[in-house]
Amino acid sequence: MLHMIGLMPFVRTTAFDMVSNGQTFELWIPPKNRFVVGNNEVQATNPDKPMENLRPQNIYEALFIEPIRQPEVAVLESNYMILHDAKNHTVLQPDYELIVVKMDGDYQGRLARKIVFSRVDLHPSEQIIYDDHGKVVTDARYADYKDYDGIRFPSRLEIDRPQEEYDIRMNVLKLELNKPLTDDQFVLAQPPGAEVVHLDKPQTSSSSKAGAGPIVEVKEE
Repeated sequence: MLHMIGLMPFVRTTAFDMVSNGQTFELWIPPKNRFVVGNNEVQATNPDKPMENLRPQNIYEALFIEPIRQPEVAVLESNYMILHDAKNHTVLQPDYELIVVKMDGDYQGRLARKIVFSRVDLHPSEQIIYDDHGKVVTDARYADYKDYDGIRFPSRLEIDRPQEEYDIRMNVLKLELNKPLTDDQFVLAQPPGAEVVHLDKPQTSSSSKAGAGPIVEVKEE
């Protein structure tokens, strides 16, 4: 379950408000006065409306690196990350790169992920996620690890989604772990007068406006 609020730079007004129960999600975009609902797995790659391409699972994949599980296999290699110092001089920083390959039933594999670890502290610095065709769908970068109640977590995160042409920059000001949560914290009410977009079914002019009927959450059986 996820509840995430994004703010506009500088003015700090709400850019989007998204909740998910793990299967479906609601996304409120105040600048566009649009309320988007649908199944988490619905794909949408409309560069003209990047905020409507936000999906909860993409945020999860970037925030929490999944362990290696069957049918995945991993190969570790040593490499270098290209950085620049204060005078813009090129610096080669050694790292470890974990190449994750997902195997299918015919013993053929495809590149699924690449996780880059710093050799200095062994913290993940980058995670690249690929689709079935080997194209990058998520490039997540992690920096400035800090201690939060005994757990090391990056205080700066950058999530790039090149195919949908949007990116998210997150600065962690406060992190609370394993706090009790209630179901109503993951409920997002439909704003009055908002244009409703149901991604699970074709759009019609009669059903696209708020007030035409209740939101119907379509769940996979």
